[in-house]
Amino acid sequence: MFVRPLADRLRPQSFEEIAGQSHLFSKNGSLYKMISGGHITNMIFYGPPGTGKTTAANIIAKQADMTMYKLNATTASLSDVKDVISQTDTVIGAGGILLYLDEIQYFNKKQQQSLLEYIEDGRITLITSTTENPFFYVYPAIISRSAVFEFKPVEPSDCVPVLRRALSILNDENKTDCKCDDDTLLYIARLCGGDVRRSIGLLEHVYYAADDKIDRELTDKFVPDAMRGTGAFQRDGDGHFDLLSALQKSIRGSDPDAAVFYLAKLLSAGELLSVCRRLQVIASEDIGLAYPLAAVITRACCESAKELGLPEARIPLTNAAITLATAPKSASGIFAYDKAEADIAAGLGKNIPDHLRDAHYSGAAKLGRGIEYKYPHSYENDWCEQQYLPDDVKDKRYYEYGDNKTEQSAKAYWDKIKNKNP
Repeated sequence: MFVRPLADRLRPQSFEEIAGQSHLFSKNGSLYKMISGGHITNMIFYGPPGTGKTTAANIIAKQADMTMYKLNATTASLSDVKDVISQTDTVIGAGGILLYLDEIQYFNKKQQQSLLEYIEDGRITLITSTTENPFFYVYPAIISRSAVFEFKPVEPSDCVPVLRRALSILNDENKTDCKCDDDTLLYIARLCGGDVRRSIGLLEHVYYAADDKIDRELTDKFVPDAMRGTGAFQRDGDGHFDLLSALQKSIRGSDPDAAVFYLAKLLSAGELLSVCRRLQVIASEDIGLAYPLAAVITRACCESAKELGLPEARIPLTNAAITLATAPKSASGIFAYDKAEADIAAGLGKNIPDHLRDAHYSGAAKLGRGIEYKYPHSYENDWCEQQYLPDDVKDKRYYEYGDNKTEQSAKAYWDKIKNKNP
């Protein structure tokens, strides 16, 4: 006998019943106001699993009196889309056809392009969903013809009422009287990280794991060990880059606590190599010349981590993250590069001064190569005045000393040598 999954039986029938997403479905929510105003357009729903994307499409189709067809891009083909399009001549009703295409990122560019014809002539209204950032994975022409709405992870507290309804259904169907306090429901929701569907599934596991369900109190001890501490971070997709970004920005902002937190989230998902790469970038980009040894220390910690592997790798990587977060900061190096790169892109500095050009071949002197070059090591303090930049950028200043002890010490030294600070 076929039994619909519990999460499907609990699926909301109106915007008001959707857990979380108040920025979309409250009375002032952008999507709620748009649909209430009778404006149904092509849409892209973007966000993690279990946050209401499919549910929202169902509600929109129902409110707009549209016939809804569902396809999943992981298994569907263009012929499946054409089969839906063929229904446009037979469907009765003013609402028309709404095609809900889940996981559009699995359609290649040609497949996505083929959808344009159908949404431009109005034969279908397309709502597509994706767990990936659409601006990376969806064909730009589709984005330009659609409204993009981001679905955010549901707050654990917003999951609790849904889980309480789920427990009530389980009790009714099985003639039991299991109880569960809000703290345990909140714990289950937190484990699932804002995925309502997954939270309902975990509660169902907890319910059936409890013996003697008559008048039984469900507690977190019934949560399967495999689920504890798993969080909701998925290694693939936008969340991966969001966490790496949060790690770098926390270190750049000199917050060691946040740095360790995001490091732990990444390592708990097995993200060893990406963390090592990002920490080495941070050492040179954000600490840079304020503490040049940071790059050396970070490199050593990362090599140690890769040799140790997880879980021990967390030790040197934590040391690296805290060292970087608490170190003085300077981006003077990358700022200098960016300014030089901009001049190069503008076509400046094409002609290297003759005295700097290679002179290690016969005939170089006849071409004037290297003749007027001054060898700095032949002069006091290993420095002498001469032009190094091309003529059209000779007065440019790309590098500005950072306001930190290391760079200011270097500045003071060269000011003295170059007689700028006698």
